[in-house]
Amino acid sequence: MIVKRAFVIPDQHFPIHDHKAVAVTLKAIELVKPDIFINLGDVGEWSSVSSHKYKRRKRPPLEYQLPEVKKEIKEVNKQIDRFDKALDKVGCKERHILAGNHDEWLDAFVEENPYLDEYTFRNACKWDERGYEYRKYNEVLTIGKLSFIHGAFTGNHAKKHLDVYGSSIMYGHVHDVARHSATHLGGNISSWAMGCLKDMSAQNNTWLKGRLHNWNHAFGIVNFYKNGNFQVEVIDIIDGHASVWGTELS
Repeated sequence: MIVKRAFVIPDQHFPIHDHKAVAVTLKAIELVKPDIFINLGDVGEWSSVSSHKYKRRKRPPLEYQLPEVKKEIKEVNKQIDRFDKALDKVGCKERHILAGNHDEWLDAFVEENPYLDEYTFRNACKWDERGYEYRKYNEVLTIGKLSFIHGAFTGNHAKKHLDVYGSSIMYGHVHDVARHSATHLGGNISSWAMGCLKDMSAQNNTWLKGRLHNWNHAFGIVNFYKNGNFQVEVIDIIDGHASVWGTELS
């Protein structure tokens, strides 16, 4: 018997998200009616405070940076509001946010400007006010026998996450979908990379410099059972279309 059902979303990178993929994901939330919502992080792109932005040029005075930072925070919050509205509609009250490496750029910005505490990721996106349980970058969330983090590794990441953490784990960060399984004395464990909801078009990812990639749009549904066991469904989104329990969403 299913005790609780969770809905998991990977890296969104607002405001350069894929509009179709996000729209489908919001519809899926209303269909699934989860008890738990888990955001795996990299909620914003945070280009306004990127460590790469001023790599080859002088950083401007703070008064020139702040309007851009404020604009991006406003845009990201607008998209988070859409998810909160869908979650409110289905009565999902348990909500978790796992900060990603992009999200940490906001915190690094505040470390440089310690009098601007309202610009930390936690404060700027109002996670406490929104009712989310907040976890720092790669701080582990565990529900039943499944753990969640933003993501710690890239190369051969599915195996690496499983080997290092030693238990079933779900993560984002790498933007592709992958699974790796192993059998230990305690039983079978698996890792899941959950893709992303980011715009994958070349014009919005110039840093890829035309390279091919293996990114995928997806989200996850996890059924938790009384004994802590679980069942994972990875739902691929293809060109703004997904199928959930026989229902076509677009």
